[in-house]
Amino acid sequence: MLISAFILGLLGSFHCVGMCGPIAFMLPVNKSNTIQKFFQVFLYHFGRLLSYSIIGLFFGIIGKSLNLFGLQQKLSIGVGVLMIVVILIPYQIFSKYNFSKPIYKIISKVKNALGAALKKKTPDTFLSIGFLNGFLPCGLVYMAVFGAIASGHILKGSLYMTFFGLGTIPLMTMAVYAGNFLNRKARQHIQKMIPVFVVIIGLLFIIRGLGLGIPYLSPKPVTEIVSANFECH
Repeated sequence: MLISAFILGLLGSFHCVGMCGPIAFMLPVNKSNTIQKFFQVFLYHFGRLLSYSIIGLFFGIIGKSLNLFGLQQKLSIGVGVLMIVVILIPYQIFSKYNFSKPIYKIISKVKNALGAALKKKTPDTFLSIGFLNGFLPCGLVYMAVFGAIASGHILKGSLYMTFFGLGTIPLMTMAVYAGNFLNRKARQHIQKMIPVFVVIIGLLFIIRGLGLGIPYLSPKPVTEIVSANFECH
C-alpha cells in the first residue's frame, strides 16, 4: 500500500505541476548559489512532507477509531469503492458538491499566508511555503487521504501520506529547476493515466478488505488466523 501511495504521488505530480507549479516557479531561491538553492528546495519539500504527514496522522486516527469497532475490512472495501466512485463521477457534479467549500475561509487564510511567505527570503521561508502548500485543497490529496483512513492505524496513515508526498518530489523539483518543462499536450496524456491508477488502487483496497488469504495483498483477518490456530491446538 505504501508503494501504491508513492506511485500515486509520482503520477499525480504531473497534476501537481499544473496546480502547484506556479508556487514552485515563484520560489525565491538563490539562483546564483547551487548549494544554497538545493537546501532551499529541500526545505520546501520537507515542509510539504511535514504537512502531509500531519494530515495522514489525523486521518489515521479516524481510521484507527473505526478499526476499534472491527470495521477495518469493511472500511478498506468502502474506501476502495469510494475512490472508484469519485473517479467515475463527472467533474461538474463533483465540483457542485465540493467538500472544500465549507472551509474556504481557512483556505483563504492559508493562501494569504503563502503569498506573504513568497515575498520573503529568510531561512524559514521555504519551510513555511512547503508546509502551507501541503494544506491547499487538491483532489489527489483527497485520494491519498482515503488511503490513510483505510490504513486503520495512526502511524501507517501518516506514512501513507508521507510516501504520497515523496512521490511528488521528483517532478516538483524539476518544476523548480526547469520551470514549465512539459507542454500542455504531454501533461494531458499523462493526466489521463491518473484516474486509471486511482481505480487500480481502489481495487487493491477492495481485494485487501475481502481477506482472501493472499499474502501481503489480501491477508486473512487476524481473528480468523487466531481461530484457525486455536482449532489446530
